[in-house]
Amino acid sequence: MTSPVSAAYARLTEACSGLAVTELGPDGTAPRGDGWIGAAELAAGGPALDAFLAWDEDQVLRDYGQRARPDVVASLGLHRYAWPACLLITVPWFLHRRVPRLPVTHVSYDRTAGRMAVRVASFACLPGDPAAALPGAVVVADEEALRAKVRSAVAEHLEPVLGGFGPRMRRRGRALWGMATDEIVEGLWYVAHLLDDEDRAVRELERLLPGATQPYVGSAAFRTLTGPAGEPLPTRDRVSCCMFYTVRPSDTCPTCPRTCDDDRIVKLAAAAAA
Repeated sequence: MTSPVSAAYARLTEACSGLAVTELGPDGTAPRGDGWIGAAELAAGGPALDAFLAWDEDQVLRDYGQRARPDVVASLGLHRYAWPACLLITVPWFLHRRVPRLPVTHVSYDRTAGRMAVRVASFACLPGDPAAALPGAVVVADEEALRAKVRSAVAEHLEPVLGGFGPRMRRRGRALWGMATDEIVEGLWYVAHLLDDEDRAVRELERLLPGATQPYVGSAAFRTLTGPAGEPLPTRDRVSCCMFYTVRPSDTCPTCPRTCDDDRIVKLAAAAAA
């Protein structure tokens, strides 16, 4: 099955070896069993979400020798779903200026194998796009209108998912949408780095999330620090914290709001050297 976003998904899979995207036809059956879970099941917040989060709980215990709090487990589980889910929308926009609409009923995920299955029924594009005449195309006036479609498509997909995870995370409203903001930005930023197009991604994300774009909280928030040899070290200020510090206090990410600039420089310079 191919669609106007198939080439973008193929390039995503090629660049990000831990994620493979399969497209389903209009009558295709969403995969179930063998590790698969539907996004709508996560949003429902019932036994399927219990089973999904049990994997995260077991992983923390196995890798770090201690149990994480239930709200921390839920935060990790949300991140591990939302990060690739956002890429399903942002990567086609970034590469080809096409924005698929993907409600939760159209996405399934197998996180143990790094697989996602999607059904793309409609997409937004610009007037000059050759795909504008295809069935399911929604043509918008300009780049800003297309950015609005990105924001609305991600919000449509994530809002019910946040509703499922939120009570277990002991977060709601602003805190949840702060996490959504971070997943949009950091996912595409990472993939663009793999595609050797990081500078353009930074510019595009700053336009996509300049701040005051509800329901999202905060902006792309990129900035540059100076390394020990005067080298530039790109970073950003996350809106949210995944709470991993409660498991490993010394192991915070360079963009965490709990990481001071001095520590960021050490982490970023070491990563650049490696």
